[in-house]
Amino acid sequence: MIQTHEEVISQTKSWIEKVVIGFNFCPFAAKPFKEGKVFYKVEPQSGLNSSLQTLVRECIRLEEDISIETTFIIFPDNYFEFEEYLDLVDISEQLLKKEGYEGIFQVASFHPRYLFSGSDENDPANYTNKSPFPMLHLLREVSLEAAIKKHPDVNAIPEKNIAKANELGLEYLKGLKF
Repeated sequence: MIQTHEEVISQTKSWIEKVVIGFNFCPFAAKPFKEGKVFYKVEPQSGLNSSLQTLVRECIRLEEDISIETTFIIFPDNYFEFEEYLDLVDISEQLLKKEGYEGIFQVASFHPRYLFSGSDENDPANYTNKSPFPMLHLLREVSLEAAIKKHPDVNAIPEKNIAKANELGLEYLKGLKF
């Protein structure tokens, strides 16, 4: 099913609002989302080189436009296989380092088939990182560090997320629509 960029962005925003913020999987997400400081880049091109070029362009955009807090690069037509996607994440992190962005930006990963290492595909905890499309989330490290300093117990976030996902249950999470 071919979707317009607007439909892809709308689904992504709905997922952020209902899941990431709604279940408080990321306690730092609500502020930039509500303030409209999130940029969404839909990358329809196929191929690793095109994806990496987009990553660098989005880093440059973040450097040049301080009104953007964070960027989601969304791949609605690529990286369906989770292992292929993980290769993209690894290479993206290497590219950030090579381009001098280490310590400035970091990549968070979200995928429709997200599977934490060592977990079963039916583990509800995987839904803390399952998204409607494969995507890379570019975060400003300075903003992340500031948010972490304000949080009372950042180390408890993963445990709380797992507990919330387990409380919601696999069937409920599978049934979510964006």
